[in-house]
Amino acid sequence: MYAPVGLVVTENRVIRDCNTAFAEMFGYARAELRDQLFVILYPSDDEFRNIRDRGIKQLQETNRYWDERVMARRDGTLFWCRVRGHSFTPDAPLQRAVWSFADLSPTRPYFPLTRREREILSHLSEGLSSKEIARKLDISHRTVEVYRAKLLKKFEVKNTSALFNALGAIEGDHIISHGPKA
Repeated sequence: MYAPVGLVVTENRVIRDCNTAFAEMFGYARAELRDQLFVILYPSDDEFRNIRDRGIKQLQETNRYWDERVMARRDGTLFWCRVRGHSFTPDAPLQRAVWSFADLSPTRPYFPLTRREREILSHLSEGLSSKEIARKLDISHRTVEVYRAKLLKKFEVKNTSALFNALGAIEGDHIISHGPKA
């Protein structure tokens, strides 16, 4: 209950219980979060679905998951979190799981991105080419290149590697939905 990191137990992505640090991190009282769908803590419904889709396979294979992602506080402000998870039901990983959340705000400030910029960045973090990203998002590869160029310009960097360093030196496999200056 009094661990310095946020802890939460979920069943099918519904918050069943959490500790004080978790509730305070998001600006809620513990009782307000119980039995709430986790979507209330995400910047958008799309990002809620995206993270679910990314995590299921890894949980099934290793029963462990971690990433660094942007989450939303009660007041709507967005912030970086490190998230680690473990399923009690590996065959159905989201049926019952425990998660830890660490607020990275003191070391990694959030910079706003558009939804499309977050999508492009997320796929770049997976090592996908512009053509592969274009196929996933059903857009032109030239459009992906335009977004990539905009991201490089926003962060005042010359390549994708420098872009990830500008985002806090996060390793690609664990980046989800990130942001720079608007």
